[in-house]
Amino acid sequence: MAKGISAAKAHRRSLRKRDVNRHRNRTIRTLIRRAREAIEDGAEDAQDTVNRAMVALDRAKGKTLHGRNADRRKSRLARLLNRAAAA
Repeated sequence: MAKGISAAKAHRRSLRKRDVNRHRNRTIRTLIRRAREAIEDGAEDAQDTVNRAMVALDRAKGKTLHGRNADRRKSRLARLLNRAAAA
């Protein structure tokens, strides 16, 4: 347990931040999974699901995800979508 007042406050802050980050990362994982499934199934709304995942990645960029990590994930989704559309 934290000894000082400011340490206790920092601990409380870190717990709140942890909850926000967990929720954001879980949402991103779910959206990416849905986008991949839509692409593989050839769904008509695959473009929409990919766009939703990309928006979520952009929002998390610099907050819970490193910017290049988010860009890499977006690139991979776009590449999957383009290959599926070409086939």
